[in-house]
Amino acid sequence: MDGLQPVLAALSGFGAADRREALEIMGGVAESAARRRIAEDKEDPAGTPWPEWSEKYAATRHENQSLLMSEGHLIDSLQTVVSGDTALVGSPLVYAAIHQFGGEPVGMAIPERPYLGLSSEDEVDLLSAIEDFVRSKIE
Repeated sequence: MDGLQPVLAALSGFGAADRREALEIMGGVAESAARRRIAEDKEDPAGTPWPEWSEKYAATRHENQSLLMSEGHLIDSLQTVVSGDTALVGSPLVYAAIHQFGGEPVGMAIPERPYLGLSSEDEVDLLSAIEDFVRSKIE
């Protein structure tokens, strides 16, 4: 995200309320990207498709369920939290980390299916949103 450095530098000249608003915008872009990945793309931020379900697990799923979209709890739980000069995007659900990082660290045979993070297209969207924000404040 080197392309964001000039914009982030410009934000340092803004007051705390404006910086918070900018962080909320940035978090919103990242949260929207995660929601799109879960609902539509089914791939990580780099564009690599997620591993499919095992045959055994797939047999337990209903026709309208897809990877990371069973009852909709994960996508519904995504949120952006702004704290200080940081925007955090994620889910408080315990199993959210299992999907992001895989289950191996906790002894579960679940492959990682990263849904958080920014693709190069997401970075362009984020940069565009922040440039629009900065323009609106200086015009």
